[in-house]
Amino acid sequence: MKIVIVGNGKVGYSLAEQLVREKHDITVVDVREDPLRRAADSLDIMVVRGNGVSADVLREAGVVGADLLVAATNSDEVNMICCLTAKNLGTKYTIARIRNQEYTASLAELRRNLKIDTIINPESATAVEISRLLRFPSAANIETFCRGRVELMGFRLQENDFLVGKPLHALSAQVKKLSLLFCAVERGGQMIIPNGSFVPSVDDKLYLIGRPDSLDQFFRLLGRYAPKVKQVFLVGGGKISMYLASILDRAGIKLKIVELDEKRCRQISERFPRAMTICGDGTDQELLESENLSSYDAFVALTDRDEDNLIISLYAMQQGLPKIITKCNRENYAGIARSVGLDSVISPKFITASHILRLVRGMQNSQGSVMNSFHRIAGGAAEAMEFTVTASTRHLGVALKDLSLRPGVLIAVIVRGQDIIIPEGSTALQSDDKVIIISCNSGITGLNDIYAPERSASGTSGGQQ
Repeated sequence: MKIVIVGNGKVGYSLAEQLVREKHDITVVDVREDPLRRAADSLDIMVVRGNGVSADVLREAGVVGADLLVAATNSDEVNMICCLTAKNLGTKYTIARIRNQEYTASLAELRRNLKIDTIINPESATAVEISRLLRFPSAANIETFCRGRVELMGFRLQENDFLVGKPLHALSAQVKKLSLLFCAVERGGQMIIPNGSFVPSVDDKLYLIGRPDSLDQFFRLLGRYAPKVKQVFLVGGGKISMYLASILDRAGIKLKIVELDEKRCRQISERFPRAMTICGDGTDQELLESENLSSYDAFVALTDRDEDNLIISLYAMQQGLPKIITKCNRENYAGIARSVGLDSVISPKFITASHILRLVRGMQNSQGSVMNSFHRIAGGAAEAMEFTVTASTRHLGVALKDLSLRPGVLIAVIVRGQDIIIPEGSTALQSDDKVIIISCNSGITGLNDIYAPERSASGTSGGQQ
């Protein structure tokens, strides 16, 4: 696909990196020379220096007849005009990053008047992700499918967990009767799709998928069930914090926000009178101690600096807080954070890139099975996708045990009407099923991509029918 990205900041660069990996033709537009040079040197892409609002600049970038334009500059207004100009020049599909809460009430009108096909708000999506983690503190990360009817959770194995040292097929009847599946394991930087003989070890990160109530019961059996979060300590008063404060305020959760900027503090205090707003340096240990940090159920680090977020999160962990969530956009920092026990690390650019990747893959496979959800797990080492089975899906009615799937692919859950099915060998796909796939390979755009290449009578691999 021919894709133009306007804005080469964190989101733009991360998106270009992912799309190049999937063999798309990418052009990046930005007014700044240094970021463009870095992108051109490290990625196999075209770059155009100029203002994305300019029709001439967009023509030079190739928007005439392009499949997609993503406007991801720091200005909502620039992003909106970029989409309008690109659509008028012949771009088939446009995506705008719009972050200002003032535009939230009129998004439908903006989309219609400015010819924007999809609006993405990274800060709002990140706040929703954090609120999910606060709802279920035992999990390091949570992804949802089928409108919340199925959830995928990751958690780190500890020394006394009953799973350690026993093959999965030997688990107790209490666990086996639950509607869930061990769908992936992260061990030493490697992703594994486990089978019944897999033996979990301490420090493995296990991923479970299934009914929310079954996951809830599993964590109770594991002794990891954490009481509901009632009070949250939040450092940083930026856009994500404002969206998160709205969610937590509606849920009746007590909130304390520490922000350094005095003007910002006044705005937060006026908007959320029930929250306690502290004007001060959230990295100051004395301030955290004086505000009784250790008495809170959860800690969320949302400053603009990854380094500060990591340091204060480590301090919160040292104080024994049961749930710690850390914002970190740099992938190498996120890896370091997880290695020292900070498992709930979130990245707004990562969330945004995943959302756009789902749209791109859906556009590639517009005639096949529909991709409803797309999540990257284990720092991007694996993907979890939800598809709707259509008449064009191959091997309908064939038992799974008789199918040959690509290596590293697992059919994890099938949702059929009101039934949530953990597949067995005799299970077969039917039209209109919702199917959740776990894959250690990127590039799956539809259900037909999960099957191993078929061999012709001559013994050579044949193409897909």
